Amino acid sequence: MKDQDELVFLPLGGSNEIGMNFNLYGFGPPHARKWIVVDLGVTFGDQTTPGVELILPDPAFIEEHADDILGIVLTHAHEDHIGAVPWLWPRLKAPLYATPNTAYLLREKLREADLLAQAKITEIPLSGTFRLGPFEITLVTLTHSIPEPNGLAIRTPLGTVLHTGDWKIDPDPLLGPVTDQDAIRRLGDEGVLAMVCDSTNVFVDGEAGSEAEVRVALHALVGSLKGKVAAACFASNVARMDSVIRAAEANGRSVCLVGRSMIRMAAAARSVGLLADIQPFIPDNQAASFPPDKILYLCTGSQGEPRAALARVADGTHPHLALGAGDSCIFSSRVIPGNEVPIRNLQNKLADRGVRLYTERDHPGLHVSGHPCRDELKRMYQWARPQIAVPTHGERRHLLEHVNLARDMQVGQALAPRNGEMIRLAPGRAEIVDETPSGRLYVDAGVVTPENGEALRERRHAAHNGVLTVSVVLDGKSRIVAGPQVRVLGLPGDDDYPLGEAADDLADEAKSALSKLSADDRDDDQTVETTLSRVLKKAAFRIWQRRPVVETTVLRV
Repeated sequence: MKDQDELVFLPLGGSNEIGMNFNLYGFGPPHARKWIVVDLGVTFGDQTTPGVELILPDPAFIEEHADDILGIVLTHAHEDHIGAVPWLWPRLKAPLYATPNTAYLLREKLREADLLAQAKITEIPLSGTFRLGPFEITLVTLTHSIPEPNGLAIRTPLGTVLHTGDWKIDPDPLLGPVTDQDAIRRLGDEGVLAMVCDSTNVFVDGEAGSEAEVRVALHALVGSLKGKVAAACFASNVARMDSVIRAAEANGRSVCLVGRSMIRMAAAARSVGLLADIQPFIPDNQAASFPPDKILYLCTGSQGEPRAALARVADGTHPHLALGAGDSCIFSSRVIPGNEVPIRNLQNKLADRGVRLYTERDHPGLHVSGHPCRDELKRMYQWARPQIAVPTHGERRHLLEHVNLARDMQVGQALAPRNGEMIRLAPGRAEIVDETPSGRLYVDAGVVTPENGEALRERRHAAHNGVLTVSVVLDGKSRIVAGPQVRVLGLPGDDDYPLGEAADDLADEAKSALSKLSADDRDDDQTVETTLSRVLKKAAFRIWQRRPVVETTVLRV
């Protein structure tokens, strides 16, 4: 049995969470498996990770088997599917496979990371087929909120897996072909062993809706507005960009792209023949010369990102774009869970400048999801007819609900793995057979660090508890020459007990503690530092019920 070929699926990111997709398929006996990686994405930091903007999946398990990776296959170019490539590719060093639009954006990322000359990228045409060892992979054309989204039909000697990636069923996607229903039905006729499927909207009844509907809504809204108009959407949603641009042109407005991601995505789209028949964009340093009712600014920053274009507009710090009374801002995007606070703050700042806001909440036609709702999921199961359902791309509640839906669709087996749980798909009945290391890595100031690294732990601790700094000067006989001097950071004071008085009281306690040390103890810097830290933490807890970080400095003269 140890020499028997097996087909296994192992998620290391994207299961029990939305984003940071990182999936592995292995084939062969356990001691000699060959692997393919499907997607290598990021997620983003939040209030719980101060100073951390990017979070990566931990590749420790597959890094140990890097020589057995046959390729990294990328389903589409969203950050949660390709964003980790420039950070983690040096650890895996496997060839990359992507369609032309995804390959274009991937090259830009690798060029910025100075890896373009090292990483090999093979472009695969839409609906193309290629082989990686025992895996024959055919791209299945789907629709999503970015050009060239693909499912993967992964054929192996033990059966075929349909890995959907991100998708929806859009009958009128505006840019690119419709979902290739015939190809999925043919797979179902051939026999699909397992379907690994998007779970994002499993709780949402009905269908996600079409981009064509959004185009109509944008056209009507832009036509009703006076003054300058800014529109914010996901830069990767080229169909939405196209709709905003055409709504502007139809209403006599030229378009200015504002934000590096917007400019990069437009260039990528044009490289594959999209956005080909629109008017030239107006450079942002020239747009101010246009009459207010003749210009539309298409901006990055719909999620409240602090360095994006719209945030700088809201702060009044953008060098070329200012919005005020009589102007409008359209948010043609959804609120990603976790971004509620920064988006609310951004919108409040814009409103405070007199800008009129239009969002999907008060104008539902301004956005449709790129992920399948329940009716679309049911249709996919009817087409593919898999023997095994493996939900992915969802939080725990999404995956478990997706299991229930699959069983309602008469799928014989359904499993909802957590990151790190290896499922044997064949031979025999599907089951979790192993648990491998999984976790997260943080990009902190451009450095990849462990999830629970010391720097972030200290930052969190300081953010909640504050900081005390204490310095003391001792002479050659370890007598106090100056200090202790205490500075208080991030802790409260009031009129009854101002911070200056608290700092003086802490300094007195520190001095008293040092005076009680023996001469030998005062000769040892480590003992002095430990004493000061212990005394100040105890006193701080008595005053504030906090345990601050204490930084000590001992100088000798």
